[in-house]
Amino acid sequence: MGLSSFYGAIGSDEERFKVLDRAYELGETFWDSAAVYGDNEDLIGKWFAKNPDKRKDIFLATKFAFKVDPQGERAIDSSPENVKESCEMSLKRLGVKTIDLFYCHRVDMKTPVEKTVKAMAELQRYAESHRSDLRIRAANKMQ
Repeated sequence: MGLSSFYGAIGSDEERFKVLDRAYELGETFWDSAAVYGDNEDLIGKWFAKNPDKRKDIFLATKFAFKVDPQGERAIDSSPENVKESCEMSLKRLGVKTIDLFYCHRVDMKTPVEKTVKAMAELQRYAESHRSDLRIRAANKMQ
């Protein structure tokens, strides 16, 4: 869902809310974002704040691993530390307590993928056992 980058001029929040409203009206309820998509997660968070009753209808996915530095250079970081940091940041930007699918956008070829997946599993277990207000679903538990 690239409402904030890659596809030409970026509209105002109100213009982009209309796109999200229309997507919802049409039954498009799988919303996939990423931190690297400009202010996309912030925009979705604002939309949820305006439409709190609609969050339950949206299957919300977001990705981690791409990082953009202040000069606009991109890097990939699929380290366990970034898994946890990225999840917390996405939850804040999205303004939600639940991410339905949190997944790795790209692997960095430095971190063994097993370590990335282990960090994701630990994050899910932590959410299930320590934070009653936070839920992260694992792909193998989705129905």
